[in-house]
Amino acid sequence: MSRPSCPRCVRPLSHCLCALVPRLSSRTRVLILQHPSEASHALNTARLAALALDNGELRVGETFPELTTELAHGAHRSCLLFPGAGAMPLAELAQDGQPLQLIVPDGTWRKARRLLHLDPQLAALPRVALPEGLSSRYRLRKAPMAGALSTIEAIVCALNLLEGAGRFDAMLRPFEALIEGQIAAMGEAVYRRNHGDHAAARISRSVPAGSSV
Repeated sequence: MSRPSCPRCVRPLSHCLCALVPRLSSRTRVLILQHPSEASHALNTARLAALALDNGELRVGETFPELTTELAHGAHRSCLLFPGAGAMPLAELAQDGQPLQLIVPDGTWRKARRLLHLDPQLAALPRVALPEGLSSRYRLRKAPMAGALSTIEAIVCALNLLEGAGRFDAMLRPFEALIEGQIAAMGEAVYRRNHGDHAAARISRSVPAGSSV
């Protein structure tokens, strides 16, 4: 029998994160296009991001035919938050007064690329990229490449660049609670065994300066 879940955050009721999810306004519209395989994932950070933003939306699918009309007639300048050749540093858009829509593919790198392959209009959008050298707090997944962030981390970083440093950091509270809950469920020993480097870093951050483990 499946455990009852929260209809809003889709977490088990005993681990509902809704109380930690802020509600923030943004000038930038954020449209998250999620591959269907991610929708039921226990670590679904895209849903948390969409819940936190008044001007955010999450859509699930492999193709999004409705975007053809929306992109042609929308009031926002649409950009794809995805690395690639010719991607513009996102910080360069911070001075542009035109309303911006960030379209964010959500899925593994392979599945995110598949979304673009199936939808040439998405692949043709101007691309913007986050600064290099970022590090993820996502301690339960091994990053496929240096600087790879979870979806919610990428959105927070992007909005902070566009609208003011720190303005959207509150979105990371449920994300951190989600990670800590998963670590607690698996147990410290299992976490150490499967995520050695991340586990060591987490433990070192939790120990006050001058203490020893």
